[in-house]
Amino acid sequence: MKNKWWISIVAVQLAAMLLQSHAFAEPLPNVEINFGNGGEQPGTSALSILLLITVLSVAPAILVLMTSFTRIVIVLGFVRTSLGTQQMPPNQVLIGLAMFLTFFIMAPTLSQVNEVALQPYLKGEVSQTQALEAAAVPMKKFMFSHTREKDLLLFMNYTKAEKPESFEDIPITVLVPAYAISELKTAFQMGFMIFIPFLVIDMIVASTLMAMGMMMLPPVMISLPFKLLLFVLVDGWYLIVKSLLLSFNP
Repeated sequence: MKNKWWISIVAVQLAAMLLQSHAFAEPLPNVEINFGNGGEQPGTSALSILLLITVLSVAPAILVLMTSFTRIVIVLGFVRTSLGTQQMPPNQVLIGLAMFLTFFIMAPTLSQVNEVALQPYLKGEVSQTQALEAAAVPMKKFMFSHTREKDLLLFMNYTKAEKPESFEDIPITVLVPAYAISELKTAFQMGFMIFIPFLVIDMIVASTLMAMGMMMLPPVMISLPFKLLLFVLVDGWYLIVKSLLLSFNP
């Protein structure tokens, strides 16, 4: 795909717009910083700046819950735990890999958001409200396709909302938490499947050491090389990333 540099910009713009539309009754005022002895300009009050900073601080958390990042980073964490390599790979590597995989998976959705909402808004062709409504549709479509009906009904019944005719009618405040817990369940299911072969190796090594009378020797020290050898021979990172990519196919 070409011109991927704007993917992160689209994601930040989308999160800020969604937060603004649901957390505030009115659009955020423009913030202008003037130097000199002029009087206070509209929109430069301490409250306006505080609200803007709040939106920017919460935006990363919203992005994590609305994209594929949650599932990816949890599965990668399970891989490291099942291998028993402590801090290898380090957290920075896992989070960086999760971020780039997220951008790769979300690229079609963010491209659609950029085309139907962000670019028309920057060109002044649509209003802010229209841009928010247009941007929410691709994101809702992505989240709805990976949300379990049971999780969605949980929040729909709690809010006593009417049954929507399509995913476009589902409130974003309902769809985001439903999508988040669906992603958590899926990630833990994948993590369980990852644990099984390494658990078998630990059991075999522990039983062998017990049979040889080596009770004082930690089984982890012996099983770690075998787990690493198995992971390398089957090209584990390729299989993990492939499974993650396939799990997000529509």
